[in-house]
Amino acid sequence: MWIKTYSMIKEILDGIKAYFGAFGMISKLGLWKYFTIPILISIVTGVSIFIAAYFLSGYVGSFIAKLWVWKWGAEGFAKVSTVFGGIFILIIGLLIYKHIVMALSAPFMSPVSEKIEAHLLGENSHIHRDTSFREQLARGIRINIRNFGKELLFTIPLLMLSLIPVVGLVFTILIFVLQAYYVGFGNMDYTMERHFKYKESVSFVKKHRGTAIGNGLIFVGLLFIPILGLIITLPISVVAASTETVKILERENLISSAAATELPENS
Repeated sequence: MWIKTYSMIKEILDGIKAYFGAFGMISKLGLWKYFTIPILISIVTGVSIFIAAYFLSGYVGSFIAKLWVWKWGAEGFAKVSTVFGGIFILIIGLLIYKHIVMALSAPFMSPVSEKIEAHLLGENSHIHRDTSFREQLARGIRINIRNFGKELLFTIPLLMLSLIPVVGLVFTILIFVLQAYYVGFGNMDYTMERHFKYKESVSFVKKHRGTAIGNGLIFVGLLFIPILGLIITLPISVVAASTETVKILERENLISSAAATELPENS
């Protein structure tokens, strides 16, 4: 129990520390050119969701307010409902945003991850699966649809529980950690797709969920920086995740064996 807890905390910290060298790695390897289209995808998606959230939050708040059928406390509940409606739209919007961006950016992020891997391990020191643009896009969409469904399944109940006074703060934090885990999952998969089939990637992230959480915590936090967050978040988070994932694969001797072994793919 304590060993697992310590291991997870260490992985979370390692996932966070990987960000410190991300900008330097991007510049050193000349990776900015790979981020042009993903940054455009991020900006367009982010602005669209922000506009939708702005117009829909009032409607969501009004709908929630109608659930209070009593006259007493109706005014106070209406105010709370408006605030909760905005938070609800923000969280769901963030959930949708990150999965759309990460899924559509997959073919552009895979080369970035591959260059980082070659830089860390040497050009000819590893074997990996060769996948096409279409396969990378399909894999990105599949992973993010899977993660979106699971995240939504857990997020909505946690949102309801977050309305409970005082203890609701705990559930709000859990929502943040949940979002971090699944975004970290997506960032790590840009590296794992060269070495693992779908099912094995899921198992790998479950084993190293601390790394995913650490990477995702910074990702989600950076998105709250106006404008700049939409530009820099994806590039540095992908570089940080790729760096840390490659280190784990090498440490566990999975670089060659994962690619060389044909495993049955299950969904």
